Amino acid sequence: MLSPGTRVPLTIMVCIAISFSAQSQQINAYNYTLQKNLSSKNGVVVSAHALASEAGALMLRLGGNAIDAAIATQLALAVVYPNAGNIGGGGFLVAHLKNGQNISIDYRETAPAMASRDMYLDANGNPQMNLSQDGHLASGVPGTIAGIFACMKYAKLPFRQLVSPAIQFAEKGFTITEAQAKSLNDMRNEFIKLNTTVPVFVKKDPWKKGDTLVQKDLATTLKRIRDLGAKGFYEGITADLIAKEMKTGKGIITKADLAGYSAKTRIPIAFNYHAYTIVTMPLPSSGGIILEQMMKMIEKRNIALLKFETPQSVQLMTEVERRAYADRAKFLGDPDFVKVPVKTMVSEKYLDDRMKDFDPTKAGSSAQIAAGNIPESEETTHFSVLDKYGNAVSVTTTLNGGYGSRTVVAGAGFLLNNEMDDFSVKPGVPNMYGAIGAEANAIAPHKRMLSSMTPTIVLKKNTPYLVVGSPGGTTIPTSVFQTLVDILEFKMNTNDAVNKPKFHHQWLPDELYVEKGFSSEVKTALEKMGYKITERSSIGRTEVIRTDPKNVEGVADKRGDDSAAKD
Repeated sequence: MLSPGTRVPLTIMVCIAISFSAQSQQINAYNYTLQKNLSSKNGVVVSAHALASEAGALMLRLGGNAIDAAIATQLALAVVYPNAGNIGGGGFLVAHLKNGQNISIDYRETAPAMASRDMYLDANGNPQMNLSQDGHLASGVPGTIAGIFACMKYAKLPFRQLVSPAIQFAEKGFTITEAQAKSLNDMRNEFIKLNTTVPVFVKKDPWKKGDTLVQKDLATTLKRIRDLGAKGFYEGITADLIAKEMKTGKGIITKADLAGYSAKTRIPIAFNYHAYTIVTMPLPSSGGIILEQMMKMIEKRNIALLKFETPQSVQLMTEVERRAYADRAKFLGDPDFVKVPVKTMVSEKYLDDRMKDFDPTKAGSSAQIAAGNIPESEETTHFSVLDKYGNAVSVTTTLNGGYGSRTVVAGAGFLLNNEMDDFSVKPGVPNMYGAIGAEANAIAPHKRMLSSMTPTIVLKKNTPYLVVGSPGGTTIPTSVFQTLVDILEFKMNTNDAVNKPKFHHQWLPDELYVEKGFSSEVKTALEKMGYKITERSSIGRTEVIRTDPKNVEGVADKRGDDSAAKD
């Protein structure tokens, strides 16, 4: 203990400051609880894992803004939520800044230079879907780290501070939940089969709730990124390890692919819906265009009168979904490679024409309702952030399938994506989510594969009102659509809008999927109209932040270990 008046050498003062700073950023990773619903006078973070949400909220408490919180949350998710959080995948960010500017950053993966249109077809032209989904050849060039550094110009805090919680969780470990233990155990054989060395996700005895997962190699990789920036991933040791892993596992990502990757700033989609402005992601995400089409197709039909999940409202929304997904299958792809008629697809006349054959008394047919006539995993994760300054951030990021390709880069400790399956491996052949694609989404070197991710912000009088998004493959746009309709039209409270049973239709297959708990009376009525209804597991995991003049409310989906944290 120093006595009053003692002069402290500058070097000691610096050490004390660093020690205090590091200590203040320590999060208890061994004893944490989930918060499904909370309110705050300041900022809120909602994500798929309590520790990631807390990492983001910590940055808000340390004086950071929503971008700082988003970066810290994303990096933490790469450690504590390995089935979708990542540095070996990609994603999309949509933000509304306090100065009124809307931005979107595209850090979607790209096809390697050696990729080719028919690379997953056998000698007879038949698709080999295992190659596009499992192991090294399924991976696109990762974009997450480039995306994070593209965001740094909007941040307030130094990157060293933002990455600190993720390094802590990787180096010192964190306790896993019951759901995570089951997930890791279920994937044990896949991890062994698809890796050149046994990853830390495999241990001798089955994982159980409360076990500690330590990822030393990942911690080292994160430290390289901390010290060297994006070059600590796309060049040097990490790039060498990725290239070596690819060579060992017969993948095709090269050091040149890594060095040549860049995130792209896109112009966000922004459209009016009644008194609101909806800001969402443009291509190469299909989600924003689909969402705009669906919202505009119902806007004039006074769906509020039909009420929540009645046969009439579900039928209208289903037929709207069918038409939007039919258009997705035919027209959408990377706009840097193909010409996409976006303006026509979201125009009033085109959408009115799409709904001319809508019959409120019977089911439509996907065989008859094809794309419009225009001349010439579900393992993703979403997080929402709002700060006290008025910045809102909506981010959806993914490895594609659960744990991506299930391949870990030996010595670097992170999982690689299997996003190549999001291309049309063969036009007309469905991917792992049943989505049909056409030539617009065919594989080409350096091309970005089509996505369904739909990070979205709703503005009311040009200030953030809702921040929303969801994982779930092709169910993402419909989950966001239904959540917006529930709140904006049916005036539901946020908790119900997030957690009430959802439904999904995507053109082909011609089935209406519903969650367990969906009204049996409504199902019966829809079946009488001619719908084939299939009950399935959870649809999406929606993370919503909602503001009112007095509070900010964060709601984390009950379908998983999702959790909210506050400033």
